Amino acid sequence: MINPDGVLKGQVAVVTGASRGIGEAIARRYAMEGAKVVVSARTVSEGDHYLPGTITETVARINEAGGEALAVKADLASAEDRHNLIRAAEEAFGGVDILVNNAAITYFIPVADFPEKRFRLMMDVQVWAPFELSQLVLPGMRERGRGWILNISSHAAIHPEKTLGGRGGTVYGMCKAALERFTTGLAQELYDENIGVNVISPGLVATPGVMHHKLINDSNKERVTPVEHMAEACLRLVHGDPRALTGRIDYADAVMEEFSLSAADLI
Repeated sequence: MINPDGVLKGQVAVVTGASRGIGEAIARRYAMEGAKVVVSARTVSEGDHYLPGTITETVARINEAGGEALAVKADLASAEDRHNLIRAAEEAFGGVDILVNNAAITYFIPVADFPEKRFRLMMDVQVWAPFELSQLVLPGMRERGRGWILNISSHAAIHPEKTLGGRGGTVYGMCKAALERFTTGLAQELYDENIGVNVISPGLVATPGVMHHKLINDSNKERVTPVEHMAEACLRLVHGDPRALTGRIDYADAVMEEFSLSAADLI
């Protein structure tokens, strides 16, 4: 299942928030195409988080299948951890060719009750961390003359209907909207430098976090898509000609259809 001569042969990919769900699936799919994958999250061992999944398990699955992966514990609200993540990746495998900003921390609280501490934490993890991690990998990408940055967004970035009652997702939507505008702006800045920058939303995927927040119900359960579809779409957005594939605000199902993709079974 690991193809050492795949479309990501010899490339180094950093995937944040890869202990479970979408991040874990992306890491596994990239490894299957020959990438050396560095995965990060706060959850290293079982019991570190109330949700199942750890970066230790993600790495073990990849390495046991014949791939190459490294786990780096990182709290992306910490500047020291952000810098250490990129430094560890470079020391282990060399320069970072692909950065996937997937990590998120989310609180669903109405604006009137939202605490400043949690607001700043969400902005740090979902907006500032992708911004600074991009700053940290750009020098190496520019030196090598290539690279990809992929940011993971959400349909929450889309303006809601005025008539629909909210569930306290305003701050989450703000973070994702900011991430999308950052993506298109950075893509414009890097257009002539062979570095592609894209953002993609997964649609509705039954990840542990989605299930915990009870975001799937009778009204939307028919729209649930497999996590493998998101992983396949995220693979397509990090190879090819960056000048022809950059500055995109995409959705997993649209990417699957546009490029006639079939989702691979994950290792």
